[in-house]
Amino acid sequence: MAEFSGAHVQLLGPVKLLDGARAVSIGGPGVKGLLALLALRVGKVVPLEEIIDALWSHDPPATARTIVHGNVSHLRRVLRDMGGATVAEILTSPPGYQLAVDPGRIDAHRARALLDRAVLEVPGRASALLGEALALWQGPALAGVPDSVRAPELEDLRLAIHGARVDADLELGRHAELIVELSPLVRADPLAERTAGQLMRALYHAGRRGDALELYRTVSRATLRTLGVEPGGDLRWLHERVLNDDLGVVATGPDESRKAPSQLPAAVPSLAGREAELTWLDELAETGESTVAVVSGTAGVGKSALVVWWAHRAAARFADGVLFASLRGFDPRHAPLEPVDLLTQFLLGLGVPTGEVPDRLHERVALYRSLIAERRLLVLLDDARSAEQVRPLLPPSSRSMTVVTSRSKLEGLAVSNAARLRVLGTLAPADAVRVIEELAGPADFDLNHALARLCGYLPLALRIAGARLSASPQWTVQDLVDELGNERTRLAALEVDGADGADGGVRAAFDVSFRGLARPAADLLLRLGALPVRQVGPHLAAAVASVPVVQARRVLRTLAAHNLLTETARDVFAPHDLVRLYLRELAESELDAAERAAVLSRAVRFYQAASDTARRRMLRIVDPLDLRELMPTDALPVFPAFDEAQDWFAAEWASILALLDAASAAGLHTDTWRLARVAHTYRVVCPLLDEWTRVVDLGLAAAEASGEVLGQCWMLISRCAIALTFELPSLCPGDAERALELAVRLGDERSVTVANIHLGSMLSLESRHDEAISRLLDAVAETERTGDLELRGQALNNCAETEKRAGRLEDAVAHELASLAIDRKLGDDSYATVSLNNLAELSVRLGDPAAASRYAREGIALAHARGFDLHEAILRVTLARILRLAPVTVASAREQYELAAQLYERVNPRQVADVRAEAASLG
Repeated sequence: MAEFSGAHVQLLGPVKLLDGARAVSIGGPGVKGLLALLALRVGKVVPLEEIIDALWSHDPPATARTIVHGNVSHLRRVLRDMGGATVAEILTSPPGYQLAVDPGRIDAHRARALLDRAVLEVPGRASALLGEALALWQGPALAGVPDSVRAPELEDLRLAIHGARVDADLELGRHAELIVELSPLVRADPLAERTAGQLMRALYHAGRRGDALELYRTVSRATLRTLGVEPGGDLRWLHERVLNDDLGVVATGPDESRKAPSQLPAAVPSLAGREAELTWLDELAETGESTVAVVSGTAGVGKSALVVWWAHRAAARFADGVLFASLRGFDPRHAPLEPVDLLTQFLLGLGVPTGEVPDRLHERVALYRSLIAERRLLVLLDDARSAEQVRPLLPPSSRSMTVVTSRSKLEGLAVSNAARLRVLGTLAPADAVRVIEELAGPADFDLNHALARLCGYLPLALRIAGARLSASPQWTVQDLVDELGNERTRLAALEVDGADGADGGVRAAFDVSFRGLARPAADLLLRLGALPVRQVGPHLAAAVASVPVVQARRVLRTLAAHNLLTETARDVFAPHDLVRLYLRELAESELDAAERAAVLSRAVRFYQAASDTARRRMLRIVDPLDLRELMPTDALPVFPAFDEAQDWFAAEWASILALLDAASAAGLHTDTWRLARVAHTYRVVCPLLDEWTRVVDLGLAAAEASGEVLGQCWMLISRCAIALTFELPSLCPGDAERALELAVRLGDERSVTVANIHLGSMLSLESRHDEAISRLLDAVAETERTGDLELRGQALNNCAETEKRAGRLEDAVAHELASLAIDRKLGDDSYATVSLNNLAELSVRLGDPAAASRYAREGIALAHARGFDLHEAILRVTLARILRLAPVTVASAREQYELAAQLYERVNPRQVADVRAEAASLG
């Protein structure tokens, strides 16, 4: 791979990151293992939990998350220093990380691509390509990584490439060279029957028939002694041919004189993408790992096109022919074909005269299996509805291979017939654009990518879009992008004029799948269409369908088995974007307004109860709201500790925002401000300025519309919290005073204390320090009187911050240490990071940089482990200011500024310029 400039990755040998031909130092086994895990699944998100499991097996250290985060940051810096940010980068994509790089820059993926190309070439060219692939191995794969990081598929890949190269060399007549190469391999592993068969062929064609027969006897003895069975059918057949001295130059299987059926329909001219799926089918056909493969996927994803295209390319491997049948499992105009009728078609294709086809199903099955028992056949069963429809058509021996396509996953075939299952997803963006351009010709790059994205990268939608552009020259890509850009008209734009049934377009294809569902699944899917969310879990599904969580999970998995939903993570289900639009249309047409409103109300109540439950695991709660009893305890997720609550909020945040918008638009004002208030806690802990402001503004507007004093008071306090967190005194002038007035009207002492704490802190932001300190000390005294530890910690922290601003450093340290002690007693890590930052800043001003550094680094470790990006950014700036005080640590200060700027880019981009300017002042 040395012809590449910039970053590329070696996995086939010692794991390395290379810049051209130069190895780049990246660190020890842990970092190399992380790079390997991301590179093996390039372009896909590798969950953090999977990374931890792979690196430490079942015994990760307590700091495993922190170590992985640190190693990711390190690899990012290495890639950036290489100048390779545009070539390779590591993206944060919840729930993990993704390596974004051309797969051709990773040797393992390049080897797979070379194998795929070689299959289509003449023997000479194939041998050269496969030799190039084998040369990529620089030793045992994944050397230098922890033993727990394993990828046995790399050895399988090497064996498949080697076997294919030997086959090509056999066709080229390189028998003498192959005898030298293969003899030691067979001596080392006489159970490797494929290699033994290749050596037998080479010996026979080199005129050494006796040696070929002796080799078979050696292998047979080894198989009997080790496994207690004879060699496999292929090797026995080969032995018979050598024994009878009738092994031709090209001998692919027994009974070659029989007429081979060839029933394949026409294939598409070219197939965009799908390299991984083609490799998977090739490997199954090559290794005989499974006699049954099932390719499933949602309507329009291109299952039939893939399998037929592959079958045309692979047909030469199946000397006894190819059988094909459309099972019409999801054809709206015809009932699914019965196995008895399909067997008639296959028996006739195999040469059975019409009058000799048995009448009864079991007799036809018996005859069919007898006819194909020793044949090397490929059987394609397209558009199957169920496993029961397929089973009678499965060949009985491993010599033949059956490939099934279906909108359902047909998991029953994996249980009963050891079928290998593969779910076909949508195309990669570049491949999706190729589909459009093959039909409509090239156009503006950005417009074609926008069109592909609006088609959801779904092949059926892409072909319809390309056909529309090709058939109507007056339509431009911009016109079609504009039409598809409206979600309300997108499905209508993807219909096919003059067609009916499943051929009528994307909507019609989805409708066939929906109409075939059982009632419970159809009912749930219909109600999900009434929600504005893009993903759903069992608890939300249970809430909107008014069923137990166990039942909702079972129905969701049924829908995933039918490929109408995809389980993107454990218990997280999402429809394809076009399926989502179809479901929305369906809900609007088949549910009345009252039913849709009830679904929305149940969803909002669920998120109110779940958010209130989760926030209590993350932070001290000072408002009087308690919404947990809106739902039964067993209908809510379980949050054992902080991490689970934070992860739940992160996963559900987009849905919470969507439901806040929907509830506000529907006039559910009380529900809106209550959900906004309980969800606000998540952004207190993990602040993002724009999103936090949006939530609070929605909640405040709803509280004002409802006229509820409690809601107005606490949403004003929420807005003050934003201003204090981001130090924006102009964000909410007068809000703290208004909140205090409303708290007094409510007559709730605790609300009054909280309002006073926020008012004191807002006064400090306006540099009215004496007034602020006086008010905050009164709040501290009030909490001492009431024994309210939670509010006392908050009052002490805010008082210390104000005293720091006013220059009363000794008082600030005393109050901050008292606040930190309460934070730790309550297990409140969010407030603890704030306290540690204040103590670091105070220590610097008191002339104790060593203590300041300890506080800052402790805070950074805690913030990083908890995912508190804003707190970490603030602490890293504080640490940078400490480090710049000593000339020997100026370089480290610059690194801390850069890390802080990267964090601010996510949470508060307005702050980035100031951080970079401060860093630039270092010179």
